[in-house]
Amino acid sequence: MRRREGDGCPVAGALQVVGDKWTLLIVRDLARAPRRTTELIAALHPISSRTLVGRLRDMEHDALVARRDYGGSPPHVEYALTERGRLLLPMLDSLRQLGLALGCNECEDRRAHLGDYCDACPHKGERERPPAASTRQRDDSIVLL
Repeated sequence: MRRREGDGCPVAGALQVVGDKWTLLIVRDLARAPRRTTELIAALHPISSRTLVGRLRDMEHDALVARRDYGGSPPHVEYALTERGRLLLPMLDSLRQLGLALGCNECEDRRAHLGDYCDACPHKGERERPPAASTRQRDDSIVLL
């Protein structure tokens, strides 16, 4: 993320670090445990891999996440929140509370759509049900040309 010259306001400075919605969603998904890039892509659908890698690089530059390269083939890289990144967790919880109060999204909507709750959800420990079946009809017909 391109940084603008600050005006000395802490709110403006914090907003430059937070960046966009993806930053806070990445923080949400890293709050419980370190994650691999592929796990983050799956959890943050529809984020593109290019956007995710860019945000992770910016977050690493801002000391919000630490990148751990375990090497190997295929490469094994994990991202974890730093102590500085954990400073965003109270804000994340406040946004969750605000979202609930405003009725922006319901946890059950996510569960019905994706088959589980997000890691930050207080319902996460409840009995999980299998993902909702796709509404798309399967076509088993064979076409010969």
